Amino acid sequence: MKKIASLFTTLLFFNSLFAQSQPSTQPGCFPFPKTISVNGSAEMEVIPDEIYVQVDLREYKKKGEEKVDIEKIKNDFIGYCRSVGISESNISVASFDGYNMANIWRRRKKDPDLLASISYQVKFSNTKLIDDLVNMLDDQATNNFRITKATHSKIADYRKQLKIQAVKAAKEKALYLTEAVNEQLGQAVEISEPLESVSSDVLSSYYNNKSKMSNEVYYGDGKAGYSVTDAGVDFRKIKLRFEVKALYALK
Repeated sequence: MKKIASLFTTLLFFNSLFAQSQPSTQPGCFPFPKTISVNGSAEMEVIPDEIYVQVDLREYKKKGEEKVDIEKIKNDFIGYCRSVGISESNISVASFDGYNMANIWRRRKKDPDLLASISYQVKFSNTKLIDDLVNMLDDQATNNFRITKATHSKIADYRKQLKIQAVKAAKEKALYLTEAVNEQLGQAVEISEPLESVSSDVLSSYYNNKSKMSNEVYYGDGKAGYSVTDAGVDFRKIKLRFEVKALYALK
């Protein structure tokens, strides 16, 4: 009987300790009994100043003429880029006959008429340079011309600015909503990391004998657009948007 009484006393003791360790749910114990939750947003549109284009070049042979080899095509292309003001530091090789240079030479021993190809990536600062280069390219050698990426050199700064603006917009909303119910806004209890939304339209296209280009390539969570026609060049803006949730205490 004494053992049972001792065990019962021990259980009561541990139960008391456990109850004391739990947070109280009684009214008045929560540090912020009155709160207001609001959303804030900010957005802007920017014109890309870093436009990446992939140009696919290939050897060709006209009827009754010698084949135009890849070395001449490469040299001509670099020359075209220089003539429109594109620095060689903004030009890089994206691929050379499927990334396997040894393979093309082995296949050429069996088939001397095999056409070699090379792809360049070129970074442009504006669409006028793209238009200038398109007008100079050799139609026969140019197999493809497409924009793969468009961004802005200060995109990180713009993101930071918009996040700050979104948080300020949330606080401003919290202030006038609080005043509407004759309350006073207190300290910020919680601010969530702003969600980013990037959008625009079609980013890109294929070069085909200087005719209208059309295709889609994605940028971030959205797209941007560029097209070349006889009427000229247009590049649509990139739209950045941030949304934030904030929780404020009421005094």
